[in-house]
Amino acid sequence: MFGRVSRRLFSASLLALLAGCSSLGFGGGGDKQPATDVTVAPAAGAVGSAQPVTGGQAYIAGKCPQVVIRDEASTYRTYAKGAKDDPNQLTYQASLAQATRQCTSDGTSLGINIAAQGRLVAGPQGSTGKVTLPVHVAVMDNNTALYDKTINFVAEIPPGETTTQFLFTANDIKVAGGSGGFTIVQLSFDQGPQKPAKAEKPARRKHAATN
Repeated sequence: MFGRVSRRLFSASLLALLAGCSSLGFGGGGDKQPATDVTVAPAAGAVGSAQPVTGGQAYIAGKCPQVVIRDEASTYRTYAKGAKDDPNQLTYQASLAQATRQCTSDGTSLGINIAAQGRLVAGPQGSTGKVTLPVHVAVMDNNTALYDKTINFVAEIPPGETTTQFLFTANDIKVAGGSGGFTIVQLSFDQGPQKPAKAEKPARRKHAATN
């Protein structure tokens, strides 16, 4: 009963957060809202400021990019005993859902704060406790990475439960010089390096006997 109430309260809190964030310039990742302008009001009487002279009027310093959750990497699974894709050996499965963002600017760089709803489920080989999830955040301007980082986020399944919801946040994203209208924030799970196919071992060279 307590677990059900906790999940309902979490969902209600998240919906309130999403609503508040949207009013502050946030956008849901699933909605694919367009980038919004980020304005800066120059400090009055600033000496030696690098900000452009606008007669004291606010100016557009960049765009607040939308957050896109990559469908192909929105789920993360771990298995026991080195197994892979075996549902009977599944320990945990995590997934990312709707995401929001908010941007600020000091005139020379753009700061991006993101939040995303997630869900963690224990599999047949899983249990309660803390689970480390590698969440990958990338700010992309077309094919150019302006920011690229994998964050080890810790979620926890409470005692007596097999599933939980979590809220992933990242508040230290900085993009030098702001961003344009084609910039997006990509959010996904870091699936790790792909194992290369096993190659045949090269034949050993036989050294000729020396007299």
